[in-house]
Amino acid sequence: MTILVVGASGATGKQLVEQLLNQGHKVKVVVRAPEKLPEYWKNNDRLQIISASILKLSEEEMSELVFDCQSIASCLGHNMSWKGIYGQPRKLVTDATRRLCDAIKVNTPKSPIKYVLMNTTGNRNRDLSEPISFGQKCVIVLLRLLLPPHVDNENAADYLRVKIGQNDPFVEWTAVRPDNLIDEEEVTDYEIHPSPIRSAIFDAGKTSRINVGHFMANLISNADLWNTWKGQMPVIYNKSSLD
Repeated sequence: MTILVVGASGATGKQLVEQLLNQGHKVKVVVRAPEKLPEYWKNNDRLQIISASILKLSEEEMSELVFDCQSIASCLGHNMSWKGIYGQPRKLVTDATRRLCDAIKVNTPKSPIKYVLMNTTGNRNRDLSEPISFGQKCVIVLLRLLLPPHVDNENAADYLRVKIGQNDPFVEWTAVRPDNLIDEEEVTDYEIHPSPIRSAIFDAGKTSRINVGHFMANLISNADLWNTWKGQMPVIYNKSSLD
C-alpha cells in the first residue's frame, strides 16, 4: 500500500511515518523543509520525499500526487508562534483537506481512498450529541474569536463530515481527536472512544504523539478497525491518563 502523509515534518507526523514504515508500507511525504527530516529517511527505498508547500501545488500536480495512493493522512497543524497562529495560511488544514479530496475525485479511483485527519478533542462531532458544559462553551467561543487554528481544525473536520459525508464513492474518512499531546518514546496502552469522556478544556487527559501515530497507521492498515471508525471522529487517550 502507498500512503501519502502531509504534515510529516511535525512531531506527530514523524511518528505516523515511522509506524507506517515499520508496517512495511510505501510512504510519500510532502514537506516544505526536507532538512528537518531524519537523515535515515532519505536513504529509505520505501519513502519518497517531495519538497513542496501542499497549498502551492497546482490541481494537476495534486491529482498526480495522490494518483497511486490508497490512503492519505494529514497531520498538518499551525506552528505555535505568533506568525503560525495569526499569519497565513489561516485555513491550512481545511484547504489542504479540500484540495486533496478534490484531487482524489478527479482521479475517480475504483475503490474509495482513506483520508485520516488528525484533529482535536476541542472540536465537537456535530453528528453526535456530545454534551459540554456552559463554561466550556464560553471558552470555545473565545477560541473561535482569538485562535484561527481552532477554527481551521473545526472547519477541516466539518468539510469531511458535511461535504464528503458518509456515502462518497471516492473518499472515506476518519478524524482522529487526541487530547493534550505529549511526547513519549514508545507506544503504550491507549483507549479509543466515540466522543470525549472528559472535558478537553477543564479536565484534559493526555495522549502521546507516538500513540496517535500508531492508531492512525492501524486505521489505514487494518480493515476491521477502519470499518469500525470510518465516518466518525474517534477520541484517543493514553490509558494511564484515565486511571
